Amino acid sequence: MIPLPAFPLSRSASQWYARGVSADRTDAPPSLPRLACITRSFNSAHIEDIEGAVRAALNGSPAGVRPGASIAVAVGSRGIANLSTIVRETVGFLRRKGAVPFIVPSMGSHGGATAEGQEAVLAGYGITEERVGAPVRSSMEVVEIPRGDLPIPVFMDRHAWQSDGVVLVNRVKPHTDYHGAPESGLVKMAVIGLGKQAQALAIHVRGVEGLKTLIAPIARRVLATGKILLGLGIVENAYDQTMLVRASLPEGMEALDREMLAIAQEAMPALPVGRLDVLIIDEIGKDICGVGLDPTVVGRIRVFAQEEPSWPIIKTIVAADLTDASHGNALGMGLADIITRRLREKIDFRATYENLVTSTFLERGKMPLVTETDSRALEVALRASWIAPGEEPRVARIRNTLHLERMFVSRPVLEEIQGRENVEVVGDFRDPCDAAGSFVPFEP
Repeated sequence: MIPLPAFPLSRSASQWYARGVSADRTDAPPSLPRLACITRSFNSAHIEDIEGAVRAALNGSPAGVRPGASIAVAVGSRGIANLSTIVRETVGFLRRKGAVPFIVPSMGSHGGATAEGQEAVLAGYGITEERVGAPVRSSMEVVEIPRGDLPIPVFMDRHAWQSDGVVLVNRVKPHTDYHGAPESGLVKMAVIGLGKQAQALAIHVRGVEGLKTLIAPIARRVLATGKILLGLGIVENAYDQTMLVRASLPEGMEALDREMLAIAQEAMPALPVGRLDVLIIDEIGKDICGVGLDPTVVGRIRVFAQEEPSWPIIKTIVAADLTDASHGNALGMGLADIITRRLREKIDFRATYENLVTSTFLERGKMPLVTETDSRALEVALRASWIAPGEEPRVARIRNTLHLERMFVSRPVLEEIQGRENVEVVGDFRDPCDAAGSFVPFEP
């Protein structure tokens, strides 16, 4: 890979953002804006006794599980707090009913659209027979079920279809591609999750309209088969903690999705300001968001015919790393403008492109500009942000789009938010990078 050339700065360019650096030093790299650490408080309501909450939700729902029945527990690729505990308790509930449960990966085309890849994704979340007490049966084979008057075929994982019933386990949250009911939750898992890559392809080929108009009617067709016995929905707070667990029989699943979605929307964190020159995201990944970084947080959707959000407005986005739990899937990197070599070298292009092509939203997988170091990424981002002469840059740095309670911000951002009830300054202004050009540790 050819490294970026060094950019000599003009006198005016240096003045734009090199606060405290002599404008005469046109051969020197720009001085980077110093950042202060802040913390923000959100609604922290959460469940302390996860096992008890799951047991109460499941026991309160009269699911028809007969002794000896083979029951598939559908688990997806989303990073969910306490997921292995929740799945283990669900397995325990079924065993107490006398059933014989097993785990089915329900994640569309994720995991590189291979049985081994999807099993590995679950193992990364602690979903193994040793941890949850039930074997994992992973396959990309599907069965086509009667579609009725639907315009596309309807599919279900073969293991799930051949079982005596299915229990869905999923987090309910806003969708990353569109807004409307249902979004991400139990209903979507019953369709795209259980339908594997075959169903994902059939729906995504119709773009966003396919997601908006087909998921609900296909879900009704799937639920009408009687194969889905129960759904366990989860909502998390802004601190990535389990906030709510509820169970529903098939006939109430759409209503539960809508109710939990409204709660999830209220709990979702957001950036504290509506305008930034540069946003630094330490890590993106499939365990953070289906798109790697949440479009609702960064204000970028990048889907044809979908209107871009009016808030927030961010000129340049830097993505510095890819989570290990993503298994190389860098879907969503196209929402960033600059990535580091560290992130680039972790990309599994097969897994990324399999997921990307299935989604059909190709813009989200385009390769951003690559820099050798974190400091270089920030330098380029500042140059690309068109900061007016005499202005200090508006910069924020977050760990990822799921955790927004702790941030680094530049002086203009701090001046805007300081004094708010939920904002506390916990550190002085400091250089954003160390001598090696790496961002300083996020935690003190």
